Amino acid sequence: MTPSLPYLLAILAIVFVIDFTLRALPFKILEPLRDSRFVEDMAVWMPPGIMLILVLSTLSHNAQAAGERWWAALVATGITVAVHLLSGRKLLWSVGIGTVCYIALLNWL
Repeated sequence: MTPSLPYLLAILAIVFVIDFTLRALPFKILEPLRDSRFVEDMAVWMPPGIMLILVLSTLSHNAQAAGERWWAALVATGITVAVHLLSGRKLLWSVGIGTVCYIALLNWL
């Protein structure tokens, strides 16, 4: 049995409202706190902290999964960091080149 068009439209409307609310709510909550020292500190420390957690998680997973090829993830991470710092912190370049480097190391060495 196929759902009716009004039913599907109602579901889409509900999903849209929930999605929009969840995306807009943090901005509304943080609006009065914009000048807060805590929010300023979090803006500085959260991005590198999250990246550090992601890198450590990825490297530990690769070290366990890749066996003898753990060095490929380590080399690709080093190249990613170097490209990121040398290219003026262009995220797309560093992630793209690091990914290509990792895939190349796994496939050709």
